[in-house]
Amino acid sequence: MIRAIVLAATTVLLSACATSHMLVGQPRPPIDVAQVRVYHAPPPGGFEQIAVIETASGPVTYGEQNKLNAVLNNLRKEAAKLGANGVLLQGTADGYGGTSVGVGTGVGRYGGHSYSSGGIGVSISPRTKHATGIAIHVPNPPPPRPAPAPTP
Repeated sequence: MIRAIVLAATTVLLSACATSHMLVGQPRPPIDVAQVRVYHAPPPGGFEQIAVIETASGPVTYGEQNKLNAVLNNLRKEAAKLGANGVLLQGTADGYGGTSVGVGTGVGRYGGHSYSSGGIGVSISPRTKHATGIAIHVPNPPPPRPAPAPTP
């Protein structure tokens, strides 16, 4: 019984951060994730669309920057599986979540005896971050920008 509950909970947690894609072009052989770049605007020189990708951060990812990093990494991983060397970011959004508190009370009488009870339940669920991108193949990707030099 406990094993079934743990399996069900694990399935829910894993499906909550699932990534999916819809092909709109021809996939290519998979590549290394490190070769996939995220573009915020269409790259110069054109590109070929491969798929639309949707993803979300995990249900226990805390901190806005961590959530953003998680969805961008998920987009890059899925694009790499499709052989895309780029992801054209379409946008991000916050999902549902938050904190809720429930209070319950009960009173009754049975066999000449009275009883009462009460309870409080708290649910804290962080908001997930969702992202959509287009997996693309860029024939001649521009070189990566060098990191700015540290100021003394």
